[in-house]
Amino acid sequence: MPPLDAATRETLAAKADLFQRLHHGPAILVLPNAWDAATARIFQTAGFPAIASTSAGIAWAAGYPDDERISRGDMLEAVCRIVAAVDVPVTADMEAGYGETAEAAAATAEGVLAAGAIGLNLEDASADRLLEIAAHSARVRAVRRVAEDAGVPLVINARTDVYLLAVGTPETRFAEAVRRANAYREAGADCLFIPGVRDAETIGRLVESIHGPINVLAGAGTPPAGELQRLGVARISTGSGPMRAGLTLVRRIAEELGQGTYDSFTKDVLSYADVNRLMV
Repeated sequence: MPPLDAATRETLAAKADLFQRLHHGPAILVLPNAWDAATARIFQTAGFPAIASTSAGIAWAAGYPDDERISRGDMLEAVCRIVAAVDVPVTADMEAGYGETAEAAAATAEGVLAAGAIGLNLEDASADRLLEIAAHSARVRAVRRVAEDAGVPLVINARTDVYLLAVGTPETRFAEAVRRANAYREAGADCLFIPGVRDAETIGRLVESIHGPINVLAGAGTPPAGELQRLGVARISTGSGPMRAGLTLVRRIAEELGQGTYDSFTKDVLSYADVNRLMV
């Protein structure tokens, strides 16, 4: 990646610093996941201080299944459009980094900075299998080096999929998730993401055992934000949930159109003028 010019570096560094501070209260960071410029504008207008992208949502909108079937370049183009649409910090969901090596993770981090984002998710699973802790830690360190060389404190959200993939027996998952999260923290991650955990007791134990801010995925059965804040969770993200909710509405519209009625997309919706103003 060519060096960032001074003005760009200063802007990105300021946004990264702000985003980092948002992980440390006083309020829990609720981070909605956008998949295009329009959804990013809606979330910014609603008052959220930062926005994340959703890799699944971006892939689906482009006609691909999730799990790095969309190319790194196409993913970054979508992130770039989201960044350009809003003034708040944007963190990019870059799946497993588009390659299992440290070099691939570094290239992905360079692309994230070039797109104008100031953070990224980097998960430790590829093709539904967990990477070795040492291998993923090396990837986290490579991303940190890219950030240091660029002069931008890129916020790394290191994700472990122990619970999401139901790795091992239920009795072993907690210890394995903690072991991985702490290793990634030591390697340079700023936040540790453990999707697939919803019960308050386990979340509270994770907060106590992991040596850094943790991120929980919102979903059916996840405790409300107030309770998660009480438990010590730093960040809540929505993942592909909003995109799937939108697709559910579109399917409902399609079913209703087949019956010859139109209530699903004509009642209590944003007007044409409202949406146009949102894009100005």
